[in-house]
Amino acid sequence: MKLNRRIVLCCFAAGVAANGAWAGDAAQGNAQAPHWEYAGHHGPAHWGEMHKDFETCGLGKHQSPIDIRTAEKKADLPELAFDYTASPLKIVNNGHTVQINIGDGGGVKIGDHAYKLAQFHFHTPSEERIKGKPADMVAHLVHKDEAGKLAVVAVLIKQGKENAALKAVFENMPVGAGPVHAVEGLNINVANLLPAKRGYYHFEGSLTTPPCSEGVSWYVLSMPVEASAAQIKTFQKLYKHNARPVQPLNDRAVVERAG
Repeated sequence: MKLNRRIVLCCFAAGVAANGAWAGDAAQGNAQAPHWEYAGHHGPAHWGEMHKDFETCGLGKHQSPIDIRTAEKKADLPELAFDYTASPLKIVNNGHTVQINIGDGGGVKIGDHAYKLAQFHFHTPSEERIKGKPADMVAHLVHKDEAGKLAVVAVLIKQGKENAALKAVFENMPVGAGPVHAVEGLNINVANLLPAKRGYYHFEGSLTTPPCSEGVSWYVLSMPVEASAAQIKTFQKLYKHNARPVQPLNDRAVVERAG
């Protein structure tokens, strides 16, 4: 697969910083961080042993992802008030996933708390499981508030019809890790990726990649969207499996807002 000729080289990706660590759930690692993978000696079972900054991966008690087996339905949970706008398509293969960086693309308001959309990226299969079952893929929409706190909205993706909202993304996926590329003349509006119903599961968790920092608010939309078999295969040619195993729930509660 070749990059669209309209793509122009841009700047190197810089992840969304939070708590002094590289964040974004699958963001660019810094030059001093050890190499990590999704299998083998550098896989998830060993992340916590690889570097002192990664210790939370092994010691944390509020880790993500999780298997959502049960959830308490609560009528008073706030709606996810999405307010996304079109943003130039800036895409990067960061060595762990394909990520789309958002400059000024709006955000989401949860109750009276506002978050700005920073980026979104993909995992296959979905890292989140519902009653033990993953979806074919998931898009993690990473948001950040003024204080640096992260909120991630997970949009589950199942095989079905072609996803028009992601057509430009799948057609311009970089085949190898490298700098950010701006796709000239193309915009993306993440609002078009959202499902018709906005019910969600909510829990407190962490980044799903090193350094596995905790204090991340998770919102897993209960209604999936679709992508074609060809679109999913396009991503899986680059990353056949880039999902962290589910983590213990421990003392956390999972609540659900019906959609």
